[in-house]
Amino acid sequence: MKFGVVVFPGSNCDQDLVNAIERVTKQKAIKLWHKETNLQEVDFVFLPGGFSYGDYLRSGSIAKLSPIMQSVVAFANKGFPVMGICNGFQILCESGLLPGALLRNTNQKFICQNSLLKVENTKTILTSQLQSNRRYKIPIAHGEGRFFANPETIASMEAHQQILFRYVDDNLEASEQANPNGSVKNIAGICNTNKNVFGMMPHPERAADLALNNQDGEGFFLSILHHFEHELA
Repeated sequence: MKFGVVVFPGSNCDQDLVNAIERVTKQKAIKLWHKETNLQEVDFVFLPGGFSYGDYLRSGSIAKLSPIMQSVVAFANKGFPVMGICNGFQILCESGLLPGALLRNTNQKFICQNSLLKVENTKTILTSQLQSNRRYKIPIAHGEGRFFANPETIASMEAHQQILFRYVDDNLEASEQANPNGSVKNIAGICNTNKNVFGMMPHPERAADLALNNQDGEGFFLSILHHFEHELA
């Protein structure tokens, strides 16, 4: 299989993501420039973290208008998998591929720290090799990471098992103290109703290497590999 990582002006996690994908899955990952429209026959598209177009107007609001996003939206609407991490999550929400929005953190500051996640749904491409009874230490680095959606949307997302990750404490409790940015219901990651578009604020690619003393992020990439090697075999 082949992964594609979209690169926008201001992306700064694209190489980290390419490295993590290739190291963990042993599969090819290529970079896709934002001005292109050809996805080069990739099987899975990633939108990486960073500050696309300088985060002018709103994070992701300009990136959604880039030429390649027309192809990414069409790719997703055909049922192929797309994942956005941090700024990539913001772009997917701005593009309408995921519900809700990412707002300024409640403390109005950029936050860079480790977060603890609990997996709420282990039956997706992204989570099948993760466990719901353990916490995952995954770094965050964002100024606009507060997930928000109205109560009706949240209720629909819960009913359709679209909430994938929540910020939790050491006891796996989604407490107010464990919520780094004020996200509604401690939401850290979600998917669409078709379970082929994924978004999360934490960075699993920054927690997928023994050299970083953290391999909690490996399971996210191994889940994707498992899907292609076993579910689609």
